[in-house]
Amino acid sequence: MRLGQYETADTTGTWCGVRRDETVINLSEAGSGAGVDLGETMTELLAQWEHERKIELAVEYAEETGVGVYDASVVDRAAPVTDPEKVVCVGLNYRDHAEEGDNPIPDEPVLFSKFPTSVTGPGETISWDPDLTEQVDYEAELVAVIGEEARRVDPDEALDHVAGFLIGNDVSARDLQHGDGQWVRGKSLDSFAPIGPELVTTDELSDPHDLDIWTEVNGERLQESSTENLIFGVDDLVSFCSQAFTLKPGDLLFTGTPPGVGVYREPPVLLEDGDTVTVGIEELGELTNECAYD
Repeated sequence: MRLGQYETADTTGTWCGVRRDETVINLSEAGSGAGVDLGETMTELLAQWEHERKIELAVEYAEETGVGVYDASVVDRAAPVTDPEKVVCVGLNYRDHAEEGDNPIPDEPVLFSKFPTSVTGPGETISWDPDLTEQVDYEAELVAVIGEEARRVDPDEALDHVAGFLIGNDVSARDLQHGDGQWVRGKSLDSFAPIGPELVTTDELSDPHDLDIWTEVNGERLQESSTENLIFGVDDLVSFCSQAFTLKPGDLLFTGTPPGVGVYREPPVLLEDGDTVTVGIEELGELTNECAYD
């Protein structure tokens, strides 16, 4: 399934839905008709006991009755997850990306975090104050979304705790990131974690460790790699994180970016007011955002 959060002119606020080729099913409306409570947000939905079966019941009801079925053309996408408890990120997780910045290859995952307030959705604006930062960069990333609480899980069980995957852009203010000596501020400006377009459940994905991944800025391809080049796979990352802290449903795990980021190019290619950034991942689609000064 492709799960997301959506809005229309006729509905109040965002709602969770299942996207089909030409329609989107409003799970709140269909679930209500089927007598199933699915919660109001994606985080609440994923935290539900047997949420997969409840979603199936709501979809079956919608297909039989037409309740909650919207034409995709009248539905706007929001961020698939808008209220994660944690946004956990992994640095230097592609060997050639570590090498392009003259960084040593890590022996274990390098973790940092972005504040949840940095999360934004497809089509939303990446914005920043040019007086605060002058070096804003893009980073294409595969993002795992936690679907079941994970604490001290083994790698061979870790993917059972993942609801699915989506595209992320780990937007980074390089001057703040490198100037501060630690990364949180430079990674956590409002709007610096675009995600989308939908959460693709694990059963829909052929192999998260063998997907093409790329970034284009104003139509020029600047990053191009494959998730088969990850140093630490999603199973290792979920297990590693869970040894230190509990991963909760709706938590986002950014798995690292391949080479080709702007700050290390010759000459550097940094984002500016008016730029368009598209991150694509095979089987997941594309995530496009405009850039603007605020």
